[in-house]
Amino acid sequence: MLLTIDIGNTTINLGIFEQEKLSDHCFFPANKEKTALQCRDSLLAWIAPRKISAIIISSVVPSLTEIFTRVSKYYLRISPILVTANLNLGLKVKYSLPEEVGVDRLVNAVAAYHIYRRPLIIVDFGTATTFSAVSMRGEYLGGAIAPGIKMSLDSLHEKTASLPQVELSPPENVIGRDTVTNIQSGVIYGFAELAAGIIKRMKVEFSSEAYVIATGGWALLIARECPAIDEVDQLLALKGLRIIYEKVKRD
Repeated sequence: MLLTIDIGNTTINLGIFEQEKLSDHCFFPANKEKTALQCRDSLLAWIAPRKISAIIISSVVPSLTEIFTRVSKYYLRISPILVTANLNLGLKVKYSLPEEVGVDRLVNAVAAYHIYRRPLIIVDFGTATTFSAVSMRGEYLGGAIAPGIKMSLDSLHEKTASLPQVELSPPENVIGRDTVTNIQSGVIYGFAELAAGIIKRMKVEFSSEAYVIATGGWALLIARECPAIDEVDQLLALKGLRIIYEKVKRD
């Protein structure tokens, strides 16, 4: 069985694959203060009693990369594959400095291109909101980065004297009737329009036929309000890790 580990700034996503089938998955908070023993306990408790034969890790948090690498080596006795921009991903990175591209964006792009084989725009509603463009020839062209939804919501509360922290759910009307619905409207519909606007501009620049896939923790919430998004796949990164693993194994 293959264990895929996707470490983000906010969440760690785990997946177990039997051949090409994702047989199980879970997520837990990416707590940078966790010790190796705590990570070991969380990981081993979830995978037991299954037998893991290989591990691949994608991470944007160096401290957690080190911890999960140590746990893999010393407790599971497996040397994990670490995804980097220098790995042969089967995707041409057209970024001016390829090493600057977040591996999370590359993993999503690998999965989406492998599945669809067409021009793509991938929108990841995670800690940051990222937009990635992939050409028909499988070239990672670049994209855009905007603040994340939770980041923006927290900033409203922390940087003002009177605005409360609110739970995000779509209000009935864009014109809110109280402070909570004003914030909900501004964040949800604001990010929906942000996504629609950037998608529209990207399509003008490289392909009006691009298929738009959303992923990340806030994807479903925003996609409901953004017709420019064609599909939501919150397991895209785990699928991408499996595809990369198979390619590395073949090479």
